[in-house]
Amino acid sequence: MSATKLRLLLLTLLLLGLGCDRKPIQRRSDGGPGGSAVQLSLLEARRGFQTKLVSRDGADEPVAQPPANQFRIVKYPSSVGALPAYLSAAPADGRKHPAIIWITGGDCNSIGDVWSPAPPENDQTASAFRQAGIIMMYPSLRGGNGGPGKREGFFGEVDDVIAAAEFLASQPSVDPQRIYLGGHSTGGTLVMLVAAASPRFRAVFSFGPVDDVGGYGSEYLPFDASNPREVELRSPGRWVNSIQSPTFVFEGAQPRSNIESLRTLEQASQNPRVHFAGVQGASHFSILQPVTRLIAGKIIADTGAELNIAFAEEEFSRLFK
Repeated sequence: MSATKLRLLLLTLLLLGLGCDRKPIQRRSDGGPGGSAVQLSLLEARRGFQTKLVSRDGADEPVAQPPANQFRIVKYPSSVGALPAYLSAAPADGRKHPAIIWITGGDCNSIGDVWSPAPPENDQTASAFRQAGIIMMYPSLRGGNGGPGKREGFFGEVDDVIAAAEFLASQPSVDPQRIYLGGHSTGGTLVMLVAAASPRFRAVFSFGPVDDVGGYGSEYLPFDASNPREVELRSPGRWVNSIQSPTFVFEGAQPRSNIESLRTLEQASQNPRVHFAGVQGASHFSILQPVTRLIAGKIIADTGAELNIAFAEEEFSRLFK
């Protein structure tokens, strides 16, 4: 992980738990008189809205060269231009394989070293998926790594992740019906918004998101955070009921973590597609390696026409005795 990415991650950590005293964002629905309410998707709600950005772009560190036997750098088309990504090596067996897009925390617009071994108590590389034989894609998003566009902070980046999924589906070694999405911390926040905008993914796994991005602090957000609509269109708590893909939200219950945000999201949700797990014995970081290993095994076994992934509390208890 680059120094800049690590610094932004530490800033995010300082903000963990700031949402504890915030009221949940009120759910709203749209429907005609006498008819049943229909929840707008996030993309529908954003239609016609022009975000107002402020000048808070991060460092333009170029994409680092990965080990050739583990990853290659690819470019995927997006609405702001071609964006770089790491794509893991595919097994040379001529078969279609499951794949996952992973969005890291901190400066989630940029990508860095995801191949070096990480400590078990803080493994943000999500390498368990790759080690299980799942193809991995880590996309750089608009404005990250000196790429085209500007950072928008959980807005246009939603479109970039969806574009990355279309690129991934076109790869000869990828099963287009078994593309998953995951992310941690700020990446976890972003993937929940993607799930509210698109049904493209077979399942979505969000670790440690916040319910309201205003809690990150306006000094770290690249948009006009004084505008409530700007914040609302980026806050998963407002859109949890319009999530269209099966989505699993995890967070460690031990300090420090975003466990209060998870509880707020759970209270706001009436969506049967969304499942929540506050994991005892785990923190915001120590949850990652054991639970990504658990998920990886379930993805490998998820070969049917319909999703066959579920989690039981006993599984987490065994991981964090």
